[in-house]
Amino acid sequence: IKINVMTEEIIIAGFGGQGVLSMGKILAYSGIMQGEEVSWMPSYGPEMRGGTANVTVILSDERISSPYLKVYDTAIILNQQSMDKFEKSVKPGGVLIYDPNGILVHPTRTDIKIYQIEGNRLATEMGNKKVFNMIVLGGFLKVKPIVKLDNVIEGLKKSLPERYHHLIPLNKDAITKGMENIFLFKAENQFVS
Repeated sequence: IKINVMTEEIIIAGFGGQGVLSMGKILAYSGIMQGEEVSWMPSYGPEMRGGTANVTVILSDERISSPYLKVYDTAIILNQQSMDKFEKSVKPGGVLIYDPNGILVHPTRTDIKIYQIEGNRLATEMGNKKVFNMIVLGGFLKVKPIVKLDNVIEGLKKSLPERYHHLIPLNKDAITKGMENIFLFKAENQFVS
C-alpha cells in the first residue's frame, strides 16, 4: 500500500505569449517521463496574445479524478490580472511564485510561502526573451523538485519540434539560472519603510 501519495496541483497564469501553456506542457511531459499520472488543462481569454492564459497541471502517483480545481498547491503568476485572480486560490501552506515585473500589487498573504523570480530580467540578461518561461520553471523546480532535470530535458525534446532541438542546451541553462535566482518574499514586511 502506498501511504505517501504525491500529488501536486499547479496553476500557471500570465499573458498569452509568455510561454505559460508550453511551461505547463513541459511539466506535464516531464511527469509522464517519470511514470506519473498527469493532467494538463489550458484555458485562455478570448484575446490570446496579450490576453490572459492559464494552465492547470496536476502530477500524481495515483489516478487523477478531476482536472478542474478551485485551489492549488502552487500558483506561478506572471502578470497582475493573474495575481488578482489566483493569489487567493493557493491552499494555506501552499506556494506562490511570481515575477515582480509588471506587478503593482504584490501578494499579501502570510499563510503561504511566496517566492519572487525575476524571469524577465534574467531572460534579457541571457539575451533571449524566449527562455523566460524556462527560467521560471527552473525556479519552481528549485522550490518543488517534483520532476528531475533529466526528465524535464526529455520533456523539452517531446514538446519542442525537431527544428528547435538545438535550443535545448539554452533552455537547460535557463532552467539552471532560474534555480539559482528564486528568493523568498516576505509579504508582511512590505509595508515597513
